[in-house]
Amino acid sequence: MTDKIDTVRLGPGRDGPEIGVQGFGAMGISEFYGSTDETAARDTLDAALEAGVTLFDTADIYGSGTNEEFLAPFVAAHRDELVLATKFAIERDPARAAYRGVRNDRGYIRQAVEGSLRRLGVDTIDLYYMHRRDPSVPFAESVGAMAGLVAEGKVRHLGLSEVTGPELREAFAVHPIAALQSEWSLFSRDVERSAVAAAAELGVTFVPYSPLGRGFLTGAFADAGKELPDDDFRRHQPRFTGENAERNAALLDPVRAVAAAHGATPAQIALAWVQQRAAVHGLTVVPIPGTRKRSRLEENAAATRITLTGAELAALEPLAGLVAGDRYPDMSLTSAAREL
Repeated sequence: MTDKIDTVRLGPGRDGPEIGVQGFGAMGISEFYGSTDETAARDTLDAALEAGVTLFDTADIYGSGTNEEFLAPFVAAHRDELVLATKFAIERDPARAAYRGVRNDRGYIRQAVEGSLRRLGVDTIDLYYMHRRDPSVPFAESVGAMAGLVAEGKVRHLGLSEVTGPELREAFAVHPIAALQSEWSLFSRDVERSAVAAAAELGVTFVPYSPLGRGFLTGAFADAGKELPDDDFRRHQPRFTGENAERNAALLDPVRAVAAAHGATPAQIALAWVQQRAAVHGLTVVPIPGTRKRSRLEENAAATRITLTGAELAALEPLAGLVAGDRYPDMSLTSAAREL
């Protein structure tokens, strides 16, 4: 790929660093989606920079810290060329593989940021997200603790993930929020209830994760329970198995039709749709598709140059409302669970 993708400014108010209009989600390199060829994955990171992708996203939960460690040599080699994002708040327990706790208290935030700085091998994290919210901890306390990290120079910009519009406004009143990261795709549009409008109002960059529906929108698999390895967590997501998967696979026909009209792949159409949410809702949108292959990275980046027509957008509009099954087996940690 020779042409680099366009750039935008990270919020709030588009006064942050300049970043590629598409980012890179590193989660799948370390776990969740089966085994990884690390050599190919490192080549994919290089391909991302070559394409103009500069926002690289990880979290302390991914591989229980190993994802941050994997990125560290790449970050060291290209520190001035990229914007580094990581997250805290989801707690794991080695003795209980399925356990996921949420911690937003001041002491935990301090512990988490020090761990991420060490694993990433940096002095400052460019964008530090609260991965999930614990409603039992006052938001002012949590965001205030995060703001303290900015004051100390450990963090440059703050982000939130899976919060509602009112929660985003509440946090912003304590300290400017640069980015909101939540799931947003042709199949997942619950963020449009309140979060998107709040982000547009405040000048917060929206960072959609899983813009490809964890691969389902690409046609890579039709039934996770039958086709994916035992260690692939998509086998446990309701919309990707059994009758739900069968119903949802049938919804991809309009995506394929639009792709054929553009000489593109379904993945590229799904990404182009997310990218065009920027114009539809009047905000900056930087999706973070993840991949472990250079060819897929180049395919994803090329999607930023596809513009869907009004008729094509209309054909894709009904899909999310027809999807069977939730995003997670337990939706209690998502913003959807706290919408009024």
